[in-house]
Formats: sequence, C-alpha cells, structure tokens
Amino acid sequence: MERGEVLGIIGKNGAGKSTLLKILSKVTAPTTGSIKCRGRIASLLEVGTGFNGEMTGRENIFLNGAILGMTKKEISSKIDEIIEFSGCERYIDTPVKRYSSGMTVRLAFAVAAFLEPEILVIDEVLAVGDAEFQKKAIGKMQDISRSGGRTVLFVSHDMNAIQKITTRCIVLGNGCIVYDGETENAIKSYISDIKEITLQEWKTLEDAPGNEFAKLKKISLLNSYGKQTYNFTSVEDVLIEIEYWDLNIEYNNTAIVHIINELDVTLLASNEFNSPVWEENHKTKGGIIKTTCKIPGRFLAEGKYSVLVAIGNYNPNIIHLLLKQALTFSVNDGIDTIGTVKRGTIGNWPGLVRPMLEWEVSKI
Repeated sequence: MERGEVLGIIGKNGAGKSTLLKILSKVTAPTTGSIKCRGRIASLLEVGTGFNGEMTGRENIFLNGAILGMTKKEISSKIDEIIEFSGCERYIDTPVKRYSSGMTVRLAFAVAAFLEPEILVIDEVLAVGDAEFQKKAIGKMQDISRSGGRTVLFVSHDMNAIQKITTRCIVLGNGCIVYDGETENAIKSYISDIKEITLQEWKTLEDAPGNEFAKLKKISLLNSYGKQTYNFTSVEDVLIEIEYWDLNIEYNNTAIVHIINELDVTLLASNEFNSPVWEENHKTKGGIIKTTCKIPGRFLAEGKYSVLVAIGNYNPNIIHLLLKQALTFSVNDGIDTIGTVKRGTIGNWPGLVRPMLEWEVSKI
C-alpha cells in the first residue's frame, strides 16, 4: 500500500476480512508468513476494542494513546478535539461500561483518528453509529488520508461508503484475493458473484420461512408474458410474484418488497397494502395469498438488482419474515419505440434510476 491511500476490503461473510485485519493489527498471529508495516497502527475491530470498562472515557483516551506510543503531553494537546468530535462531552467522566455501543464507537473512533496513527484499521464497526456520526466519520477518514497523508484500511458491507472514501479496493473470497483494483470495478466484481435467483418455492408449512402468523410459499421473477427470467431490458416490466400462507387471525398481513442496486442502495420500497384490491383479498382471514408487484419498464437503470421480500402487519407494524437477496435480476439496454421511431437507451446513464419523463417541446 502507498502512504495516504484509503484501501477498501470487501467480500462475503467468512471471506477472511476480519481475520486479515486482526493479523495486521497483531491481535492474531499468522499461521504462516509474516506481516511488515511501517508506523503506528490504530485499530477499530470491535465495539470497545482496547477500552477498559471500569475506567472513564477520559481515562480511556489516555490509555489508548499510551498504547499507541503517544506521550501524555501529546494526548493532552488533542483531548479537547477528541471529546468534541465524539459527542460524549456529558459522559466523558463516566465509566465506559455505562456507555451504549454507539457512544463507545464514537469515542473509540475519535481516539483512533485524532491520536494520529500512521495506519488506521476499521472493521465494519461504524455501522453501529447513527447516520450523523457515520457521515462525520467518513468525512474524517477522507481528511486524514488526503491532508494527513495517513493510510486507512476500511472493511464494510456498505458499498456506498466504500465507494465514497476508498481509492482502491480488494475483494476477498475464501481467504484469497479475488480482485484488486479500482473501487467501482471491485464492487462490480463482488456483486457479480451473487448467484442468479429467479425462483424460490417451499412445498410445506414446516419447511417455509416465517412464523405462526405468515409463511412464504413461493416467490418468482416474471416478465410481462409470465415467463420466469433473470434478464430484463430497460423497457420491460419486472414482475415480482409472491405467494404466502396468511396465518394471522387477528391482523391482516401485507407483502413487502425492496429493490436494492449493486451499491447496496435501496431504490424503492413498496407493499401490498397500497394495492386497491388489498382489502378485498383480506376480507377473510387465513388461506394462501398471491400478490404481484410490477416495476414498470423505462424506470430502472442498467445494472444488477436484488429483491428483499418480507411479510408483516401494517398496523401494528410488525415483520414476521424477511429475506434479503430473495431474488436477483439484471437490467440491460433495450429498444424503445417513441412515436414511430425506435431508439436505443444508449448504454449506462448516470443516476440510480432512468425513468422516461415527459418533455414539452415547441419551436419559437
């Protein structure tokens, strides 16, 4: 790695990401081989790493600084910035064991970032923080790499964060490097490894996912002709068909879908409750419900997508089952007929979606 580089590390659970960072941080010794690094390493591998629960937040700042090889004078010169950035001013003299996980992460990140290690190692731990702090933390990581010339290793399942802050990315699989290069291409390589899923079906209640209120029977991806498919053109409708056992005798259930793109961004969420025929279908409790969500053509941009499927109650708001990456599909270029002219959609446009908007044109 080069000095000042922000390196992303991505991969499926069990790919070896956390183990690699533990080896680099000297928490775990490698079975074979050796690790060579120049400079001090600060690690955020788990919530509260290196913190003593009996000591106050302030005392832990000095403890962590000493572990990093900082003098008391150096730590004292930074302590006000650390406390302010963490947002834990009110509780800084309270034992850390009384902190929430979010507060602990805030303080741990502030310590690691402001005590100026040459190498900062972060493993998914920022996901515990709230949205405001995640934004601050990402900004700080960008700042310390650009202006401070320090190196950052960042592991995350948040493709949006990876894309924002990393200049290079490694994809791991089974402990080996699958891809090493530009972040955008690394994310595409990682996403393309997700297998095609156009149908899932469960024959019996005992085998089906869910609980005593609802269970999935069948989910599938269809085109407008009712054909099961993985590939859609950008002008085609995408139909998500869901069948489920409605076992709730007290409240009416509703099917829910989220469409998620290859950067792990949720583009839309919709539920069966919005359908005008929902009430008619749920007049009598129990039985099998079959419902179809249609995503219109000329809406999704070119790319790969996954579908999150859930069943829950609308009121009260309770989720009975939830399947991530329940279905997957891709959208490719299509030919659109506008008036009497056929026009291609001309490759990958910028933007998360690509709706056909109305334009009013006149000659003046």
